[in-house]
Amino acid sequence: MQDDSQQDAWSLETLAIRAGHERTFEQEHAEPIFPTSSFVYDSAAEAARKFGGHEAGNVYSRFTNPTVHTFERRLAALEGGERCVATSSGMSAILSTVLALLSAGDEIVASRSLFGSTVSLFDKYFGKFGITTRYVELSDLAAWEAAITPNTRLLFAETPSNPLSEVADIAALSALAKRNDVWLAIDNCFLTPALQQPIALGADLVIHSATKYLDGQGRAVGGAVVGKHDVLEEVFGVVRTCGPCMSPFNAWIFTKGLETLSLRMKAHCEQAQALAEWLDAHPAVNKVFYSGLVDHPQHELAKQQQDGFGAVLGFEVLYGQEGAWQVIDATRMLSITGNLGDVKTTITHPATTTHGRLSDEQRAAAGISPGLVRVAVGLENQRDIQNDLARGLDALLAG
Repeated sequence: MQDDSQQDAWSLETLAIRAGHERTFEQEHAEPIFPTSSFVYDSAAEAARKFGGHEAGNVYSRFTNPTVHTFERRLAALEGGERCVATSSGMSAILSTVLALLSAGDEIVASRSLFGSTVSLFDKYFGKFGITTRYVELSDLAAWEAAITPNTRLLFAETPSNPLSEVADIAALSALAKRNDVWLAIDNCFLTPALQQPIALGADLVIHSATKYLDGQGRAVGGAVVGKHDVLEEVFGVVRTCGPCMSPFNAWIFTKGLETLSLRMKAHCEQAQALAEWLDAHPAVNKVFYSGLVDHPQHELAKQQQDGFGAVLGFEVLYGQEGAWQVIDATRMLSITGNLGDVKTTITHPATTTHGRLSDEQRAAAGISPGLVRVAVGLENQRDIQNDLARGLDALLAG
């Protein structure tokens, strides 16, 4: 069995490959998969001890599974958290967190620049159970402070935002949360711990859609919450009781995905930076939203708290939705899909897909214009990506 006592001295790249795996008696080199629903015991007394929580061990794969636990330990190590709880999706990670920590009458203060399904979850579902959400501009710290009331229990933000690449000052939000005795949760899906570690900046909780860059190849759906042990015990209780658990097979995929996370994210950032600069110079593009560009309003903040600018960018084209659809439909290589985090470059029209269920007012408040296109830059040849986009962009100028 490997010695994890030296884990604190390991770099992120080493943690991504070595952390969390406890070898079985078979002495396997690669992490095993345990596709079992239940576990057996040598005696009734042992079963009673484990079911009662008096002895460590597996009980039922809805909430304890060795493969899932390996993924949880590894991601917690990468994020610098005490514990991780894996879930069936990124949305179920958010759901489990709020169910664990909030009650009827409590309030959430959240960024306007959230994934559309997150807004629907907060407003439509939490709202009917008496949990209210107030939305503010992501980068406006004064607006966050003004929105906090005695009933506020949670600050929630995605940074960078989807798809405008807005950046929140995590350390400043953490200080605000601590002054008001509330939790701060940061969705770190776009950057991953390879590029940003919110806990080190003061966040209490880190949310992940493991479906995206933690996997990196679009193979499986999953989510995770990382934080302190006592808080995560409450989240674990929701997963144990309500059942939004991660499957062993998906956990194994995510664990193997983490091994190449740092390499992939660096390559994604290089690709996205080059594409953003190319798009910024194209006459059919009105504006590019990417924090790696020097004229981005939070460029310096992004440099300070991130180790890269990520792979997702947005750009507005001529002629509104008609122009955006024309550019998307002209592609021959890029994948037209709402997903991201893949080695394959994806493209979508946020106003009618990822943010399509929001009202016109909500989309406008979040900056989702009809002419906005989102690209999650993959790892294909940069010239091939540019050529595929140029077909539609050049056609806008021609006609």
